[in-house]
Amino acid sequence: MKRYTLKAALSATPVAEDFVAIDVPYPDCPPGGIVVRTIYLSLDPYIGSRLRGRHMGETPPAPMADAIPGAIVGQVVESRAPGIAEGDYVHAMEGGWQEYAALPPGHFRKLDPAAAPLRAHIGVLGMPGLTAWAGITQLAKVTAGDVVLVDAAAGAVGGTAGQIARIKGAAKVVGIAGGPEKCRLVTDTYGFDACIDYKAEGWQAALKEALPEGASVFFENVSAEMAMTALSVSRTYVRGVLCGLADAYQSAGPAPHALNAGAVIGKRAQMLGLVVYDFYPRWDEYVTEASGWIRDGKLAFAEDHADGLDSTPALFGKLMRGANVGKPIITVSEEQA
Repeated sequence: MKRYTLKAALSATPVAEDFVAIDVPYPDCPPGGIVVRTIYLSLDPYIGSRLRGRHMGETPPAPMADAIPGAIVGQVVESRAPGIAEGDYVHAMEGGWQEYAALPPGHFRKLDPAAAPLRAHIGVLGMPGLTAWAGITQLAKVTAGDVVLVDAAAGAVGGTAGQIARIKGAAKVVGIAGGPEKCRLVTDTYGFDACIDYKAEGWQAALKEALPEGASVFFENVSAEMAMTALSVSRTYVRGVLCGLADAYQSAGPAPHALNAGAVIGKRAQMLGLVVYDFYPRWDEYVTEASGWIRDGKLAFAEDHADGLDSTPALFGKLMRGANVGKPIITVSEEQA
């Protein structure tokens, strides 16, 4: 079977040319586990950091050997797992950039293909969606009347976070994104009240103008510097969810900016750190709730899509440049009834 791996150890932001396809043996089915045919493959920003061994201590894949990590939706072709039959669909966080994956017990979740589109489990029902739900409902606890500011609002996490905030009763949702195309996605598809283009001149004044009442919640994905910007347009007792530091994922050293303790104290702010791994045990709970929102037309998702495993390096390179619009997803093979 085909697998994509690294040509050599990385020392800089990954580009398409860093990856190579190799032929490897079809996998054996592990005891109590399954073998799946990869249908959909997720591409996520944190993988760029993980490939360099800079993501929460995780070991990078071995060049010319290991598959590039990535979440998948797959169809079971061989099973030694109780309750899982050939033909069932599963989601796995460690399927990787390959045509087939062997998954040991505890490393996959069975999916109901009738509950929501299978491809939704890569994004809005996958780790990005779970991250958004955890931050908005479990940490910030958004309720009726809240005014919510979301950074990286065109991304799979940010776009879902803003929509869930609205579903939970937020009075206003404002996003920050880079460029007119991404801002149109935020307002026209995700339904935010406004989107501020941080690449436009005078954007910080525009952000302040969009939030005259001040944000009561902000959801930060990008950097400590942007968190401080959000704090500056927030009311007292704001709840700030610190979800990620995307700007630092590919940097050579530590993040260049830090939180200003004086500003946090002055706003009496709650700063809530979010690591989505803490919420994996509640994944099925989230999927049950969010599947209903999708069916009811309350929760939308957008994709930057490509077909075929061979298209993965180019789309991943596009993601690393921040040029994607929508959740990057690869269709590796076709769904089969």
